[in-house]
Amino acid sequence: DVVETQEHYKSRWRSIWIMYLTMFFSSVGFSIVIMSVWPYLQKIDPTADASFLGWIIASYSIGQMVASPLFGLWSNYRPRREPLVVSTAISVAANCLYAYVHVPHSHNKYYMLTARALVGFGAGNVAVVRSYIAGATSLTERTSAMANTSACQAVGFILGPVFQTCFTLIGEEGVMWKFLCLQLNMYTAPVLFGAVLGVINIILIFAIFREHQVDDMGQHYKSISSDGEGSDVLDQNTEGSIDHVAVVALNILFFVILFVFAVFETIATPLTMDMYSWTRKKAVFYNGIILSVIGIESVIVFMVVKTLSKKTGERAILHAGLLVVLVGFFILLPWGKKLPNIQWQEIKNNSVPSTAPSEMLTPFWSLPELQLPSNHTEPVGCPVTQSWCLNTPMIHLAQYISSDVLIGLGYPVCNVMSYTLYSKVLGPKPQGVYMGWLTASGSGARILGPVFVSQIYTHLGPRWAFSLICGVVVVSLLLLEIVYKRLIAFSVRYGRMQE
Repeated sequence: DVVETQEHYKSRWRSIWIMYLTMFFSSVGFSIVIMSVWPYLQKIDPTADASFLGWIIASYSIGQMVASPLFGLWSNYRPRREPLVVSTAISVAANCLYAYVHVPHSHNKYYMLTARALVGFGAGNVAVVRSYIAGATSLTERTSAMANTSACQAVGFILGPVFQTCFTLIGEEGVMWKFLCLQLNMYTAPVLFGAVLGVINIILIFAIFREHQVDDMGQHYKSISSDGEGSDVLDQNTEGSIDHVAVVALNILFFVILFVFAVFETIATPLTMDMYSWTRKKAVFYNGIILSVIGIESVIVFMVVKTLSKKTGERAILHAGLLVVLVGFFILLPWGKKLPNIQWQEIKNNSVPSTAPSEMLTPFWSLPELQLPSNHTEPVGCPVTQSWCLNTPMIHLAQYISSDVLIGLGYPVCNVMSYTLYSKVLGPKPQGVYMGWLTASGSGARILGPVFVSQIYTHLGPRWAFSLICGVVVVSLLLLEIVYKRLIAFSVRYGRMQE
């Protein structure tokens, strides 16, 4: 083994900090336009409808799901700088394309779809980032480094909409740069800002990032040459097979964690509009505040688990996090007798639509109140087209807020512990492909989660939707119990270290 010098230690942690920054820039690139996609889409292409918006939002995750294993495979056989620079360059080009989607005379929505898919494709470098951090940290450093990575990602998601809000001061018209055929406005300025961040990221990767790898004990088994790049040195600590049962189980658990959080994000606006008769503007505003608070809560949790995991271990914290998420969704189940208000616009001839025979026995004093806003400009309340509105009790605001707090606590715990355990199970071997599959499973969850909840919630209501989610979390807890003893570090499994 090569003993790590102070110079190597500093170089290794400078490179890890560049990876933190890469994660931050990547998440900013996703969230900086998320609030303005719909109005910009309507502006550039009136033929686009809400269903096409869904495809544009999903295209990011689809692009990331495809790219993650590819970049991960690349990073296993070549210097990681290559996939990092190429992926970031793709994101920069995609952001520039997004800024020009208003220029063509037709099919503008497809150009926007392509741009967002390419931004997601570039974000496939998350697999490279996490595999590098896993390989460049010892077991004792791993949890802290993974928590910092997730915290940087969370801060990027929080600050992205803040940057977007600042750019709204430019206005919809903005400034026209004829020599570039570019209209700089509240829609294009954020993506151009994201492109600038990408260019800065590429410069930092070339200037500061160096290849480093240590074993689970923290000893270098990469010899650092004069130019700072590493050359492989065979090490006995890499001998042994990976526990693929544990790997598959953690992929499933990670899918469930991302799936339930995607459901939570997706359902927030329609649920609050249905239950509390909020207008679109109120729902977006209040839920925006709630999600921002949850983001801050997540960053605090990321910092706390770094210390807590040293006392209890990652498996116990993952178990606790899943239990907290389960309680959060259980609280969302409708209880009581008070029914939500019904949208006034859906009622024709003062009649309530026909219901199932058992529902017709409901006395008239228990029927939901009709919501009739004074301005009659926007229907509010639970739409009568959702038949469950007539017999499902409302979810009280206290239930909703309590659930938000618990899910905001449980999700970041599960996220960090999944990545940490996964990297420890894989051991010191190159993790690019495996991290690619883990990232891809998370992207798949973000695609399927919104589709699942939109169908179940619309047709069957919150009781069915949240009951099924509770069932999924219970199954994941049972899976964790089954594989609990297998979720140990590679070196511990082969007796090279004590747990």
